[in-house]
Amino acid sequence: MKRILVTCLVLAAVLAVIPSVQAATPPGVGQQLPDFELPLPKDGAERSYLGLSKRLFSFGGGSFRVPEIKAQAVVFQVFSMYCPHCQKDAPNMNAFYHLVNGSQRARDRVKIIGVGAGNNPYEVGVFKKKYQVPFPLFADADFVIHKKLGDVRTPYFIVIRIMPDGSHRVVYSKLGSFGDPARFLDAVLTMSGI
Repeated sequence: MKRILVTCLVLAAVLAVIPSVQAATPPGVGQQLPDFELPLPKDGAERSYLGLSKRLFSFGGGSFRVPEIKAQAVVFQVFSMYCPHCQKDAPNMNAFYHLVNGSQRARDRVKIIGVGAGNNPYEVGVFKKKYQVPFPLFADADFVIHKKLGDVRTPYFIVIRIMPDGSHRVVYSKLGSFGDPARFLDAVLTMSGI
């Protein structure tokens, strides 16, 4: 009995010294995205679509943060090329993109990007080509961004509202397909106050 008590006290002392590690959780409504950088797209049309400032360009490639995208709202999709739900949802995402670009109200105010959790640039390229994805996709081969977002399952959608002063806040954060593209666009515009 004495041995068990001593073991428990030693274990409690050790655990008290070890800092607690809190798992990241997906950013909730009203919060900000965790801080991370994405590489500047090599494709000039994609850089133009995102409205990235020329100061970000460099001979080495450069990087940017999501709130630097020239938009009032950014729809951020976490996907994986191996996710059957993401594959099934790809035509829905493309339809959403075309609705946004066909809307005078949304065209220059809402932008869409995707990050391939655990996917390297080749895998992201295969997904983009196979499903004819018209918006920029980025690789996250080492799950760095995925971990910062709380190890979310895929597909996961986050919508951020970018304020005129450059600050931002999450207005939507949810696992799974968003359903009807037209309804989702209306929701994005309403949640973002556009």
